Amino acid sequence: MKKEIMDWDVCKKEYIREVSIDKNKINSILKMCSIRLIFAKKQEINNETASIITEIYYEIIKELLTALLLKNGLKSDNHECLISYFKKNYQKCEYETNIIYELKGIRNKINYNGFFIEKQYLIKNKLEFEHIIGLLVRLIKES
Repeated sequence: MKKEIMDWDVCKKEYIREVSIDKNKINSILKMCSIRLIFAKKQEINNETASIITEIYYEIIKELLTALLLKNGLKSDNHECLISYFKKNYQKCEYETNIIYELKGIRNKINYNGFFIEKQYLIKNKLEFEHIIGLLVRLIKES
């Protein structure tokens, strides 16, 4: 049975707090994500590197979601609530939300279980991850 994304009301109650909007921090996050993306794109994809590169893509997306919340005066103490916020506030992006949620699960398997993904997974999904990254950057930069 597939686990559902945490309910936004639960997130708001338990893991989200209001913070002041920090444009310098947002810009710093954007810059770091850009550098990580350049690094990820330069790496050769093989069965030894695919898991690490996939983790980098997740980290970029997670940090961009963090910046998106920060842009709206919010901070989350929980990765899942970053995704829940995106699901709640960008309902037209349901497809992207599901990709992010699936990627979070894979990243957790890599981090906590020493799981290795095959290079074909990353080759197949790399453009999706980069599409999501571009989408998040545009949302953050919108006034």
